[in-house]
Amino acid sequence: MKTVSRYPWYRAMVWAGCATVVVAGCASMPAPTTQFDISKAAVAGAVNAGAPELAPLEMKTARDKLDRANLALIANDNEQARVLAEQAEVDAKLAEVKAHSVKAQKAAAVSNEDTRVLREELDRQTNQSK
Repeated sequence: MKTVSRYPWYRAMVWAGCATVVVAGCASMPAPTTQFDISKAAVAGAVNAGAPELAPLEMKTARDKLDRANLALIANDNEQARVLAEQAEVDAKLAEVKAHSVKAQKAAAVSNEDTRVLREELDRQTNQSK
């Protein structure tokens, strides 16, 4: 015996409701334009700090992720674009911090060398006056 549902419209409404929720959920993610602006500014800050020369790997990673985020945005994958843009921002900030660190290490090395030279000069003058 074949059982036929008394309420075929009920199933259709449930499926239509599920489809509406899925479509609305996908469509509600706005394009991450603010995050893109923040990420681009972070990359620019890293470039200004000298990261392309002093932290090239981190800089390349940041730029690659920003490029991939742009591709995701073009493909209307706003969630992936947002995630990649956030990662690009973090990578750019890491590159900037690393560049500042390298500069500070170089400055400390120069300062240490200057101190060494001054000590040698002071020792020479002390030895000559004896």
